[in-house]
Amino acid sequence: MRKLWMSLFALLTVTLLSGCGYNTLQSGDEQVKAAWAEVLNQYQRRADLIPNLVNTVKGFAEQEKEVLTRVTEARSRVGAIQATPELLNDPQAFERFQAAQGELSGALSRLLVVTENYPDLKSDANFRDLQAQLEGTENRIAVARNRYIKAVQEYNVTVRSFPSNLTAMMFGHQVKPGFTVDNEAEISRAPKVDFGGAAPKPAQ
Repeated sequence: MRKLWMSLFALLTVTLLSGCGYNTLQSGDEQVKAAWAEVLNQYQRRADLIPNLVNTVKGFAEQEKEVLTRVTEARSRVGAIQATPELLNDPQAFERFQAAQGELSGALSRLLVVTENYPDLKSDANFRDLQAQLEGTENRIAVARNRYIKAVQEYNVTVRSFPSNLTAMMFGHQVKPGFTVDNEAEISRAPKVDFGGAAPKPAQ
């Protein structure tokens, strides 16, 4: 008889937790962690490629030491941040991680612009291969970020919606941070296209 009551109690508990969004919260939390792991995976791929890129460029663009040094230093700062799943529960640490990755992206962009001044470098097969891999990595990072943003959105909706918000509060679930950009105002303006030529005359 006692086993029967215990079984009924367990069944009732499971039913109540499911109805209050407990399972949805657990599922969403795991999806966010998986999406975040993929973001880190792509960031690591980029970090692994950077030393090869820098060494390849060094041979051709020795006078661009400042740009190369900035890329190396930015990569070092990114590597100094412990990117663990706990980062998702620490908004300040998450912001620092984002800032470091943004700095590295900016340094890489400047480096790739500089290399446009070196025809021999652009024709080098190793450089072309690295450049293609970096471009592919940037695309993968964008896709991984997008999946993370969607996973966080679904999770946060569950955390903030009634009655699952009560379950979230009971078990310590909080909203997780999404990706943001530092230059939102700048990128919201349409880019100015200027080919440097004279304005065309109006048709007669």
